[in-house]
Amino acid sequence: MDEAVWNHAVFSKNRERLLNEEIAAVFFERVLGLAKPYLSDEHFTVDGTLIEAWANQKSFRPKDEGERPTGGVREADFHGERRTNETHQSTTDPDARLYRKSRGAEAKLSSLGHALIENRHGLLVRTRVTPAGGTAEREAALTMAKTISEGKRVTLGADKAYDTQDFVRALRKRPITPHVAQNTTNRASAIDGRTTRHAGYQISQRKRKRIEQSFG
Repeated sequence: MDEAVWNHAVFSKNRERLLNEEIAAVFFERVLGLAKPYLSDEHFTVDGTLIEAWANQKSFRPKDEGERPTGGVREADFHGERRTNETHQSTTDPDARLYRKSRGAEAKLSSLGHALIENRHGLLVRTRVTPAGGTAEREAALTMAKTISEGKRVTLGADKAYDTQDFVRALRKRPITPHVAQNTTNRASAIDGRTTRHAGYQISQRKRKRIEQSFG
């Protein structure tokens, strides 16, 4: 308590090391190892969330624009200009993509964060960050799911966004039972009575909402 307070720059520098270097992954795995006695090894849930980029909309410039004039900063005029991820890129965060999470929402420069929890206590067991895209959530879910089955059958819960024929088929090829929420809006669900008739499916539907706490 009597020691001099360290300079704030020391904290900032070490925080960047923690976030950007592989030590972050090592730290996570160490904590996960301590939590192992409390983790379910049979029932899991996956979901994704939008991570807004630290990039201004004005940085989203045409890829073929070249260097800006050195005489001053040119303000962007977006009126009447069609901006897409194929033709434009952020000058300050090239990995960010213009993306909207739902219909009617504002498109923002973003990445996608993905999480996988075990259902017993809702503890995180896998995380990923990917460029934002229409299939990124399902692709990341399949990548993370590879690490949880370990040769025995497990269940994987998810919301309606994951209810596609390709995703459900890919899970069933592995020893993973898809406990995906049914999306029956103007379409047929990939999940049928073979899955929904089991009590475990209903339990997964209740448990999967715990993943929102990790995003919070």
